[in-house]
Amino acid sequence: MLYLLDANVLIDADRDYYPMTRVPEFWEWILHMGTKGHVKIPMEIHAEIAHGELAKKVCTNTFKNALVLKEEPEMRLVTRAVHQGYAADLAEGEFETLGSDPFLIAYALRDPSNRCIVTTEVSKPTKRRANRHLPDASRALEIPTCNTFELIRRLDFRTNWKRVD
Repeated sequence: MLYLLDANVLIDADRDYYPMTRVPEFWEWILHMGTKGHVKIPMEIHAEIAHGELAKKVCTNTFKNALVLKEEPEMRLVTRAVHQGYAADLAEGEFETLGSDPFLIAYALRDPSNRCIVTTEVSKPTKRRANRHLPDASRALEIPTCNTFELIRRLDFRTNWKRVD
């Protein structure tokens, strides 16, 4: 299974529960999982975190080489993600609120049985599909999702991972 990370996974981890300065083992493990091909970040998502304090840490060549997905987006899949996951009749302002989420879904659509989106967003069904959260839009396209804590359980993160691996 390839786990595709949403930007909020890294942002929230550093801010809330795995700060790089306090739990460097998590970040080393993420890099290791990227190198092994289990965890990747599409370039469009990486661009979302290329600003601010976290950018200084995750925009290094080491980070990019290990984690950035080396695929180009297929625009037909991006369009499908928007139309089926959100709405075909989005106004310009609504489209902008989607950010890079349709790209993340499109990369997962390339192989939905072997790709899973990791996000800290939680399901929040709404009447207007343009306001959907990533798990709801993904579900509409039968793309599996999980959160950070499910990811670390599935890939067996532990602070002594180097001794176990």
